Amino acid sequence: MIDVTVLDEAADDARARGNVLRLAAAQALTGANSAVIFATGSIVGATLAPNISLATVPLSMYVLGLAAGTLPTGAISRAYGRRIAFIVGTGCGTLTGLLGAWAILHSSFWLFCAATFLGGLYGAVAQSYRFAAADGASAAFRPKAVSWVMAGGVFAGVLGPQLVQWTMDVWPPYLFAFSFVMQALVALVAMAVLSGVDAPKPAAADLHGGRPLLEIAKQPRFIAAALCGAIAYPMMNLVMTSAPLAMKMCGLTVSDSNFGIQWHIVAMYGPSFFTGSLIARFGAPVIVALGLVLEAVAAMIGLSGITAPHFWATLIVLGLGWNFAFVGASALVLETHWPQERNKVQAFNDFLVFGMMAIGSFSSGQLLAHYGWNAVNMVVFPPVVLGLAVLSLASVAKRRARLRAGDEIPGPIG
Repeated sequence: MIDVTVLDEAADDARARGNVLRLAAAQALTGANSAVIFATGSIVGATLAPNISLATVPLSMYVLGLAAGTLPTGAISRAYGRRIAFIVGTGCGTLTGLLGAWAILHSSFWLFCAATFLGGLYGAVAQSYRFAAADGASAAFRPKAVSWVMAGGVFAGVLGPQLVQWTMDVWPPYLFAFSFVMQALVALVAMAVLSGVDAPKPAAADLHGGRPLLEIAKQPRFIAAALCGAIAYPMMNLVMTSAPLAMKMCGLTVSDSNFGIQWHIVAMYGPSFFTGSLIARFGAPVIVALGLVLEAVAAMIGLSGITAPHFWATLIVLGLGWNFAFVGASALVLETHWPQERNKVQAFNDFLVFGMMAIGSFSSGQLLAHYGWNAVNMVVFPPVVLGLAVLSLASVAKRRARLRAGDEIPGPIG
């Protein structure tokens, strides 16, 4: 006799695989947005800003946009479906490129900051791609769906920096202006790809079901997932956004910087081809812990020298650490909610992550300008230790709960 549940799960996973292909392609295209901003933001900022200490403000505005866009993304997805949120996001991405080019052509620092803020809104929507891939999928397929979508970022690691390299001198003397025009065109292509995602509007019953958000957020598993995400991403962002300007201050070239950012992004997303399988085998907490340790190792490399290879190695190991920590933390979040709670819980998680990232990002320019590259790397260690400690406590709490329940896994799986 055929198990109907098994058939339903197979059908859901087949639908999810179709979405994964589109979402992975969109991840690659959308990644060009962040790659262009991170490769150029601090350099354009140093050129246009009234003070060198404000050079990283455009990157901070991008991160602020990430934080500001997470809750609206969840609200739009909950009310109208994820596909509408995706279209709104790519529209912001198109405006990012056009406004960024205009700002460079007219030497407007604050207009450039507005452009990168819009880029952050686009990025906030893109962060939901990984969760959208898991919608309706079986519990076994969810970690793989998340990691496969993240793997699309590998191509962003090639596309984004090369886009900058090929186009940065097209409109002399306006360095990078044409790069932003091309970024706008790539966002339009992403819009076309995402328009075919099978993400219907949620059922009316799903709009009002589930537990209060505070109840969900008090789970040790959610606290560990959100905190580790709020450590892994901001620490990576702190070092990555400071690196191009630090390389310039150390006498290295824009090409050196582009090369480092390119391989950093490849390292961020490349492991995603197998991160899901590692999570399935060893468990998300182990992979998150490995990622946090690698971020600390990257900081150690950054402290060991200021040659181009030192910067490149720092950025590559940093990217690897971010992948394991962030994909693992995302998988942990999926273990804490029911299906009807997913949009509000996932959006709240990303709000916490990118809100913390925004706070840290605004201090990165001051940190680099006043205390130097070594100080940027030293800041990484205390949060990593905190994340490892909380992750360990959450794992202990889960084991104790299992023992009390007679080996029954507590909490919903959504």
